[in-house]
Amino acid sequence: MSSGRTIDVGTEQLLGSVSDGVAVVTYNNPARHNALSMEMIRAVPPMLEALQADPEVAVIVITGAGDKAFVSGADISEFGEKRTSVDARAEYDRALGGSMGAWARVDKPIIAMIRGYCMGGGLITALKADIRIAAEGSQFAIPAARLGLGYAFGGVEQLVSLVGPSWASEILFSARRLSAAEALHIGLVNRVVPGAELEGAVRELAASIAANAPLTVRACKLAIREAQRDPAARDLGAVQQLIEACFRSEDYREGQQAFLEKRPPQFRGR
Repeated sequence: MSSGRTIDVGTEQLLGSVSDGVAVVTYNNPARHNALSMEMIRAVPPMLEALQADPEVAVIVITGAGDKAFVSGADISEFGEKRTSVDARAEYDRALGGSMGAWARVDKPIIAMIRGYCMGGGLITALKADIRIAAEGSQFAIPAARLGLGYAFGGVEQLVSLVGPSWASEILFSARRLSAAEALHIGLVNRVVPGAELEGAVRELAASIAANAPLTVRACKLAIREAQRDPAARDLGAVQQLIEACFRSEDYREGQQAFLEKRPPQFRGR
């Protein structure tokens, strides 16, 4: 996708750009199939904070560099140093928790554009997106059981909420790779397209979302998020506030006027 204006978070391993209302975040270590390094993990929160605060960004697309992998999982070459001793594991877990938690603070739509390997931490990263579109030939797995490591509850919880306990059990217990067709069948991805059509399909979807009323999209994202929480923990007041903000907005009046005039609406997010 086009590069546009760049976002610098101090590393070449996580790239950000903004063009026409769409931000693209690229995990950029193709030589290692975009394996999640500590450098990448630490760069995620500042990247997402910058995009969340950027008024020009309506949609965020996450992807991996090259044509072999979205993200192939954690960088196993770092395990000896960073995930063996108790202290090192604690530091790694703090950084990873901060990285994964940063996604929850983003109220803009997120699309994962998946090509190739989507494994382990890469799959959990893809689950942070609202929508996942994969190229034919992509592969999905969580190989923790073949590495002997304990898998964090948060990742398990997200997987179960998306595909259900039975499929989560097969994915985690077997550690086998699922094809793109299987991933589509169980609801792990929204859509599978030929590889040559992946970027175009994601670009078209992102553009269509970016053209819609930002306040409405934001209210819908919050409602979807709250619907997945325990009923006792839902913040329905916040959802209702955003719904009311939509009705009071200039965009609501613009939408009606554009409909009557049979023209595309020009939304401003206010």
